[in-house]
Amino acid sequence: MKHLSLLLLASCAAAPGLEVPPEQSTRALQPLIDAAAPGAVIHVPPGLWAGPLLIDKPLVLDGDGAATVTGNGHGTVITITADGVTLRGLRITGSGASHDAMDSAVLLEANHARLEHNTLDDVLFGVFVKAGRDDVVCGNTITSKHEDHSLRGDAVRVWNGRGNRVVGNDVFAARDVALANSSDNVVSGNRIRAGRYGLQLVFAPRNTLEDNVLDANLTGIAVLYSNDVVLRRNTVQHSRGASGTGLSFKESGQAIVEDNEIIHCAVGAKTNAPTSPDAIISFTRNRFAHNLAGMDFYGENGGHLIHGNRFERNLVQVSVSAPMSARGNEWRDNAFDDYEGFDLDGDGIGDTPYEAYTFADRLWQEEPQATFFRNAPAFELLDFLERLAPFASPELLLSDPRPRVGEAPPPRPRLPFTLSCPEPTAP
Repeated sequence: MKHLSLLLLASCAAAPGLEVPPEQSTRALQPLIDAAAPGAVIHVPPGLWAGPLLIDKPLVLDGDGAATVTGNGHGTVITITADGVTLRGLRITGSGASHDAMDSAVLLEANHARLEHNTLDDVLFGVFVKAGRDDVVCGNTITSKHEDHSLRGDAVRVWNGRGNRVVGNDVFAARDVALANSSDNVVSGNRIRAGRYGLQLVFAPRNTLEDNVLDANLTGIAVLYSNDVVLRRNTVQHSRGASGTGLSFKESGQAIVEDNEIIHCAVGAKTNAPTSPDAIISFTRNRFAHNLAGMDFYGENGGHLIHGNRFERNLVQVSVSAPMSARGNEWRDNAFDDYEGFDLDGDGIGDTPYEAYTFADRLWQEEPQATFFRNAPAFELLDFLERLAPFASPELLLSDPRPRVGEAPPPRPRLPFTLSCPEPTAP
């Protein structure tokens, strides 16, 4: 690969107007990109450089952490249409604000690109991967416009893409990190805070989301109309908005949900029945703790395997739209901190099943406004009296025939967050 510093490129190019005035506040970068040979490495000197830019040949644009490319407040700042481009160490700022035009810091319409260790701020969308294959977006710091959640753009949006990797990015106050009509991508090791959906899949099958930290988003992870997904070792916490759900599944199936921690959310996991009887959603070794409801099931059918999970200090362990919603699932080897049975033979499994029924606590599930009074003395007395002498036969919500006594095995540890990038691989 041909290595050129930007200044050397400017001095050696035959075309006029490529000299870089050292005192000019905003300098032109597009002529230097146009003059570079395919495969060049352009080391952009510190300072402010004018966008928008179009990169239509394979090259490396490296700002060494000190160069800023600023847009003019309209449209996208950098558009990439050639395969094999790398953007590294740049601050990219000043996009337009049009959702219709998907104004972005970087519009990536190419394959085998790498966007690594950049800072993207004051942009509507951060990185828009449009029909890209095998691209890597890693180690970036991304913030959207200072707007309400729904008026921001996505930090990373992959549309009709395959084989892409979104790894080790730090996202703050954007809308979502979203995969739409995209398959076989990996989103791992990111920290995503103060957004709308931390991660959102829409018509996006066969994607893997793992080792992410999602904090204080309105909803942690939403899986919509997407089958064959894997959610593994994610930490989702403080999703307490009106939709306040850690994990949400709608019209999706054949999912593996394992070793996640869902803490201090309105609902730990909210899910309806899978798309078909054989499209089972499997919850294994997850920890649901300090949520208003550990899990919430809606619809009339079950279709989930719920094995080896921990339910700790939730206001209720399970809430439902209808008793069969939870009863139709397979429960086994879960640990419930409100289990009242014994383990006389010491094998770690309760001697009697764990069973949950609907009593007065059903009131706040059917009338959400009543949640405010959930721990009020009158509500607690009503709940106690109904359990002591039910006014009507209570409905069985769930039965775990093998409840664990004591703590279930903890989720497998998530890797610590760091701004990181995987090693490059050959196209």
